[in-house]
Amino acid sequence: MTPDYNTLLLAIGLSGFCLSATLFASWMSTRVERFLLSWSLGIGCIVPAVAVYSAYVENPGVRLGCLAFLLQFLGFAFIYGAAYRFRTGRRGRKRMVVVFTASAAIALPWLLAGYDGIGFIVLNLLIASALAATAAEYWRGREEAPLPLTGIAVLYMTTALSFVLCAAVLLHGGRWVLGHAPDNWAENLNLVMAIVGITGIGAMSLALNQWRIAGSHQRAANTDALTGLLNRRALFDRYGDETMGEHRAAIAFDLDSFKSVNDRYGHAAGDAVLKVFADVLRDACGTAACIARLGGEEFIVVLDRTLPDRAHRIGEHIRAEFASRLIPFGGRPITCTVSAGIAFGNADGLSFDSLLSNADRALYMSKRDGRNRVSLAA
Repeated sequence: MTPDYNTLLLAIGLSGFCLSATLFASWMSTRVERFLLSWSLGIGCIVPAVAVYSAYVENPGVRLGCLAFLLQFLGFAFIYGAAYRFRTGRRGRKRMVVVFTASAAIALPWLLAGYDGIGFIVLNLLIASALAATAAEYWRGREEAPLPLTGIAVLYMTTALSFVLCAAVLLHGGRWVLGHAPDNWAENLNLVMAIVGITGIGAMSLALNQWRIAGSHQRAANTDALTGLLNRRALFDRYGDETMGEHRAAIAFDLDSFKSVNDRYGHAAGDAVLKVFADVLRDACGTAACIARLGGEEFIVVLDRTLPDRAHRIGEHIRAEFASRLIPFGGRPITCTVSAGIAFGNADGLSFDSLLSNADRALYMSKRDGRNRVSLAA
């Protein structure tokens, strides 16, 4: 092997160590995104794999070769698991175990049988497959952040192709028994691509993690902690400066005699009732409406591009569905009703505050007329 090859191996080892330490430190700072920990462990396995492979380059031996293979398979299994966890939020331990054990079972027998050339071909193809699967995970989740995730997927695929190229060169040469580490131009290119991949993927992934953390804080600031609906702040951020045209409607809801629920059953029961009502709102409106909890037992639904009849049907459906719910708490069911008021925009365009005020007046009409009903604003 040339000194340049050893220099490239050293560069991979150093950059991998720095990236692994950075990823681990990022995870330790928040302990939220566990994919960072999996990825840190994956790169952490690649670093000793590079050291063992460097020793194998100088003194080829079956034991060193098998250890280098195992460490690489373990590292890339963790890297794939990190991508799977990033996209799905699930652990993916079984997937990582399958990737590692299957790779070891396929590649090591060739090395142990003395066909190290075939072993390296299989090694390169298996690593390429793991990297392609990793790229696919990021590609499937690219809607979250299209630009950085597309860049990460492309870098993983490019690195995977460099491993395929290494296997292709060995196949073309037809040397099934080498007696030493592969030494050709494809190996040098592969090391360069590994350095580029580690640097580029590391930078983009760390930036993506910071973006996720910022997004999480933003969602927390705009979300009602109990129900998971938007809060008052988020509602006014969305509609506060807009005018409400004639095809927009607001439905104001207020749970009837909610204080008596808290007084009779306790605040935990009240929280359970609020959560159930939030679920009723989601089921009735889906993604076609903006749903928010204004505070206490008050909720608002804003409908875009809707007609008065449809808004009234939605309000009545929510009222009837909630009234029929038996909410289990402490071994006994709780029932509750809700009153609603509907207001509509107009051709001149109301302010959002005016639309809410009209919906509130209609809601008070429902309360005055006996509760558990839906009223329309004049």
